[in-house]
Amino acid sequence: MAADLNTLAPSAPVGPERVGWAEAKAAALKDAYGDLEGRDLLKVMIAEEFSGRIALSSSFGAEAAVLLDLVAQVDPATPVIFLDTGKLFEETYNYLADLKAHLGLLDVRTFTPDPVELSKQDPNGNLWESDTDRCCHIRKVEPLERALEGFDAWITGRKRHHGDLRLELESIEGVDGFVKINPLVHWSHEKIQAVFKERGLPEHPLTKRGFASIGCYHCTREAGEGEDARAGRWADKEKTECGIHNAKWATNQ
Repeated sequence: MAADLNTLAPSAPVGPERVGWAEAKAAALKDAYGDLEGRDLLKVMIAEEFSGRIALSSSFGAEAAVLLDLVAQVDPATPVIFLDTGKLFEETYNYLADLKAHLGLLDVRTFTPDPVELSKQDPNGNLWESDTDRCCHIRKVEPLERALEGFDAWITGRKRHHGDLRLELESIEGVDGFVKINPLVHWSHEKIQAVFKERGLPEHPLTKRGFASIGCYHCTREAGEGEDARAGRWADKEKTECGIHNAKWATNQ
């Protein structure tokens, strides 16, 4: 029998039952709140549907301040997950500290790669040169899996204007046993920039140098004129995502 939409324990292991629960829960939420976005959607999800069981993941990158500001307006104690890969720009660490203070974020949680796995798989710190997928897995995917333990729902800042695999994103998804909330999915680059000005939000220092999407320093470059926002990530490679948003489970498995 499928788990009740409101009773599945957050600690339930990821598997067919939890994956099926998340997909059914997301479908029900889309029927109820599919027309909401931004702060309106966040308020329902944080304060009502998943109170105490929802977290936001943030790279503290080029557009991050807008979503972090909206979450802080709803509840500044909402857990914010930051994945410190050990390969980030110094400007990103400084920006995290600035935004945390500016927005009054009360629960920023930093997760780092498992040192044992790093010593085994990337002892010289140059795995990114030969296997970017494996590098991302040990530095981002695995730490996020640890970070999300105990949560039912996960807020992301993905948007359709990022292009490629994000063009068909929905505001509410059921993926890998979690309900994923994408409250800015329909927001354009122009709207994001307008909100930066309206709210007086500090910008990531690297945006002034032409970085439209900011990740690890080895795998990020400035975006050229007319390029998609994420064109500077893993440039000259087919890779467009780090892997934390790649679905691993399906109910038919």
